Amino acid sequence: MKAVVFHKHGGTDELVYVDFPDPIADDNEVIVKVKACSVNHLDIWIREGIPAYNLGLPHISGCDVSGEVVDIGKSVTDVNIGDNVIIAPGLSCFKCDQCISGNDNLCDFFKIFGAGTHGGYAEYTKVNANSIIPMPSSLTFVEAAAFPLTFLTAYHMLVSRIDLRTGQDILIIAAASGIGTAAVRIARLLGARIIATVGSEDKVELIKMMGVDDVINYNEEDFAKRVIEMTGGKGVDAVFENVGPETWDKSISCLSKGGKLVTCGATSGPAVNLELRTLFMKQLSVFGSIMGTRKELFEIMKFVLTGQLRVTIDSIFELKDAKKAQEKMLARKNVGKIMLEIK
Repeated sequence: MKAVVFHKHGGTDELVYVDFPDPIADDNEVIVKVKACSVNHLDIWIREGIPAYNLGLPHISGCDVSGEVVDIGKSVTDVNIGDNVIIAPGLSCFKCDQCISGNDNLCDFFKIFGAGTHGGYAEYTKVNANSIIPMPSSLTFVEAAAFPLTFLTAYHMLVSRIDLRTGQDILIIAAASGIGTAAVRIARLLGARIIATVGSEDKVELIKMMGVDDVINYNEEDFAKRVIEMTGGKGVDAVFENVGPETWDKSISCLSKGGKLVTCGATSGPAVNLELRTLFMKQLSVFGSIMGTRKELFEIMKFVLTGQLRVTIDSIFELKDAKKAQEKMLARKNVGKIMLEIK
């Protein structure tokens, strides 16, 4: 099969389009012919090399996959050849106490498809059958592969971690990114007032069209100062943070008393400073978050199928152009999801 792989960690030039051995299904596994795969910032971190992911090389990235089942292991009974499916990006054992209690993203064996395993930057991929989800016929393959990781992550952050409520003010950092647009859609569904930051003027109107109340170009003005002005000096009830040290101090300063910051990413680096006096004097809460649960994924799918949540697709690349797709993400040129389509 054809696949995009990297043989060592580094820049986008390490991504190469090559012939790669076809995957072979073990007893409980399923082989999927990949039709679409989304590009996530996690793909970039993994390619660059981070300690959290000790991968065998060469590696195939790609966490969000939709496609057609072409082979199944001999012990698989609830998946059939020819099924159109989505691969759930969170991989858990579904046997431990955390999994049984519904907290499968806290499983000791939790990993992310395409990060802890080979992923979807390929013509074929394999996964345990318990990670196969039937693909609704109303979705295209591109739509089906566009929402799982980012929408699940944003939903877990906003609903399960900080319990965002109707009428609350939330600041969404880097709102034009894939996860940022997912957060905008979910915060809107929850009835929050949304202030968003973007990096260029051409993104301002596009984000406003999604129902954002106020948009700040962080390259043109101090977003923290502007947020305080917009809220009459109070600050926001919540901040959706996914950038890290580049925005962290300002994000904290935007919070009102009793405010909550939730973070899932570190695109600008892994370490931040935390002013403890601000934390306890304003009684702030900081929440870490990773992915979400299988139950939450099915909840999101209901909203997607009823049209209450809609994925924003920025652009679609061929598999061989995965390098260009990652470069577009690195340049912050996208509004919404960047996708790979395999025909």
